[in-house]
Amino acid sequence: MNSTTKKVLNISLRVVTWLLVAFTVFMMIFTIVTVTTVDRNDRSIFGVKFYIVQTDSMSLSENNKDMDVHFNAGDIVFVRNVKDARTLQEGDIIAFMSTNSESYGETVTHMIREIKKTDDGKVLGYVTYGTNTGTNDEALVEPEYVLGAYSGKLPGVGNFFAFVKSTPGYIVCILVPFLLLILYNGVNVIRLFRQYKREQMEEMQAEKDKLEAER
Repeated sequence: MNSTTKKVLNISLRVVTWLLVAFTVFMMIFTIVTVTTVDRNDRSIFGVKFYIVQTDSMSLSENNKDMDVHFNAGDIVFVRNVKDARTLQEGDIIAFMSTNSESYGETVTHMIREIKKTDDGKVLGYVTYGTNTGTNDEALVEPEYVLGAYSGKLPGVGNFFAFVKSTPGYIVCILVPFLLLILYNGVNVIRLFRQYKREQMEEMQAEKDKLEAER
């Protein structure tokens, strides 16, 4: 192997190493951000929360084909904070803590169909529904249970986020690249050590040959 080939090989190995390092660091940061923000009611980034859609209650159907907003199970929805949850309007899509018997405590993102008020105009809560079926939710959504208003989505990305947050996702996206990085550097250290020992032996042999030649 000539010097040019060795130089190219060394450069290639360094590039691969740095790419692996960059990927591992990125996935670690990505996983930390995902675990600490996605599906967390108490966390937001610049006033926006992120939720993984769990059902198809807002997916496209004959009931909502004329509406502008649809999302499916596995999508990520962006939900912006609302300063005053009593200012929402009919037709707004909101995320809220459900008090329905079948989904109690879960985060649901549905559309407001009707606003319930007292005789003096105070907002009691919102009648919400999934536009796919058009069926109203069981419980009235009181303002204190509103988490925010829908502002956008990332189709299908929620499936990947859910995978990253799982044990297999951690193994595939973080542990395996990290172990590969350690293995690669271990092999590289052994290679360099052997090269050092070989060069040392060659120097000793050259010195020995020199001494014999001088006799």
